[in-house]
Amino acid sequence: MTINEPMIMALPKGRILEEVMPIIRAAGIEPEADFDNPKSRKLTFDTNIENLKIIRVRSFDVATFVAFGAAQVGVAGNDVLLEFDYPEIYAPLDLDIGHCRISVAELETLSKTDDPSRWSHVRVATKYPNLTAKYFARRGVQAECIKLNGAMELAPSLGLCQRIVDLVSTGATLKANGLVEVEKILDITSRFIVNRTAFKTRSGEISPMLDRIREAVDG
Repeated sequence: MTINEPMIMALPKGRILEEVMPIIRAAGIEPEADFDNPKSRKLTFDTNIENLKIIRVRSFDVATFVAFGAAQVGVAGNDVLLEFDYPEIYAPLDLDIGHCRISVAELETLSKTDDPSRWSHVRVATKYPNLTAKYFARRGVQAECIKLNGAMELAPSLGLCQRIVDLVSTGATLKANGLVEVEKILDITSRFIVNRTAFKTRSGEISPMLDRIREAVDG
């Protein structure tokens, strides 16, 4: 990509988008009107900055777009960053949004007699197999990870496994499905991320943007 080509900022759909947009706007970046139109099918949006476009993608895909240089900057949770562990990504700024945690949960009935300190082997359903395996390996526990992309809470009650590893915010979804947290693995926040090559080749554009976003976070 040449410096005359548009810079792309990848933002995640959903709850994090609602939390990050006040920061983006406070940093002086305003997307085109269609960005706020719930009926719009567009995924790429112009902004008030001539050489900057915003794309809206799944939260797990933001890191991939940035790592492979399809987007130069973006916003991703540190859960995603740790799961993929892309060396091409630099995460210079914690945006202090998207607060939640990754936890191990199991059926409430099992938790009454279960002792996590005695685990030697676990089978878990999760969308974070790499992060989960590393966590249990550090504990000396062998983990068999079953990759699911959603509806994790169904897995224990349907006999797929006894435990899950998933994002938890209020815990309401766990409770509604008869599950309880038994271990917290990691606290999560969202980070402003940059492609390392782009940070070198387009620092004249990225550094001022990063400064404005940092000021918006601090303000």
